Amino acid sequence: MRTQLYINGEWRDSENGAEFTVWNPTSGSELASVASGTSGDATAAVDAAASAQIGWAAEPPRVRSEILRHCWKNLLDHTDELADLIVSEHGKPRVDAAGEVAYAAEFFRWNAEETVRIHGTIGVSPSGGNKMIVHHPPVGVVVMVTPWNFPAAMITRKVAPALGAGNGVVIKPPKYAPLTALRVAELLSEAGVPDGLVNVVPSQNASTVFDAAIAHKATRMVSFTGSTEVGKILLRGCADRVLKVAMELGGNAPFVVFGDADVDAAVEGAMIAKMRHSAETCTAANRFLVESSVVDAFTGKLAEAMSAVKVGNGFDPEVTCGPMIDESAVESIDQLVSAAVDGGAEVVIGGSPIEGPGYFYEPTVLTGVNANADIVHHEIFGPVAPIIPFDDLDAMIEQANDTEMGLTGYVYTSDLAKGLAVSERIQAGMIGLNRGAVSDPAAPFGGMKQSGLGREGAQEGILEFCETQYIATDW
Repeated sequence: MRTQLYINGEWRDSENGAEFTVWNPTSGSELASVASGTSGDATAAVDAAASAQIGWAAEPPRVRSEILRHCWKNLLDHTDELADLIVSEHGKPRVDAAGEVAYAAEFFRWNAEETVRIHGTIGVSPSGGNKMIVHHPPVGVVVMVTPWNFPAAMITRKVAPALGAGNGVVIKPPKYAPLTALRVAELLSEAGVPDGLVNVVPSQNASTVFDAAIAHKATRMVSFTGSTEVGKILLRGCADRVLKVAMELGGNAPFVVFGDADVDAAVEGAMIAKMRHSAETCTAANRFLVESSVVDAFTGKLAEAMSAVKVGNGFDPEVTCGPMIDESAVESIDQLVSAAVDGGAEVVIGGSPIEGPGYFYEPTVLTGVNANADIVHHEIFGPVAPIIPFDDLDAMIEQANDTEMGLTGYVYTSDLAKGLAVSERIQAGMIGLNRGAVSDPAAPFGGMKQSGLGREGAQEGILEFCETQYIATDW
């Protein structure tokens, strides 16, 4: 288990020898001590990426593509090892962790294919005076800040297209889950990624590393996944150097169930949208807007499904909900639930933290939730489903859009025309129509409003890491 910084293809201690502790959220015990990078380490990482990137960008696209494909295969070959590491430092159920590894690897296969399809254009100016050539060179060095809830996939979703486009990268992984990032970097090196292209600088002092990295003259882009609050801070930091940014930020997804929906299918989709990866996902259903004619049936069946969830150690094959990331996460969830109950909501099941060791919360269903409750307007990031009945379609749409977030939404109905019409009216970058999952490397992942800038995945994902250059010429 690597615990040092990974810079220029070498494992090294931090500049000042500092370390920080990574905790196992299932037991609350120490998992590892990891090198804590400094501003000097961040500068060294950008230096390495800048030096390596020049030769990498000059390689034929097919060469880069084949190396990305080797990365895909090497990650899959180490699925068990990576999944165990994810369970250890994040706590998610083992089946979800293995699924994350497959998802993470797929970004390399998809972007291996996209790498050879970064097309430009050639045309004649309207005046006929010259030809216009447009192409898409790499941006240069990309600084990446990744979250703890998907310690493998949120890295590969950025690194794969960045490398495919010809860039070098510096990754600041989360302090809660840096071990997976370090191992992924090592596996990419084994697959043929040249030294210096991928650098990983864990740190307990995230702002110190980030500020030094973006101040470096070679840095031209920042890609961040995390909370909207932190995203705003990073955007301000990027503004002085006018850096290109890609931001995948928080969510507050409405999950709409119409009276004509297949309730059993809606509950099945709700469990996927709410409870995958222990409910700690930005795409998780956060508010359940259910038409009054089926609210009792939906509530009862959802409560039954939630009560069947086994909470515990992710290595137990029967466990489908692991721990929250730390004690403060449990406290935040409990405060939202308590405030909702004080405001008139009724607890159908759950509603309390689970006594440790570890950081667990009961799968919870709330009904009769006030539309103005804090739990409706804040990202829960935990296994809690607040249910709000509705009768009026337009009022429901207004309520669904009554948030600064716009990442994901979900709609269940047997009327496809209505489902598509409602989906178009929901202000979110992604909609699951009669589906509880939306993520796919072949689809553009990203949000509207304060849920982000830019897209990851699809063809858009690799173009995010490119510039656009126009050349006027005659011949």
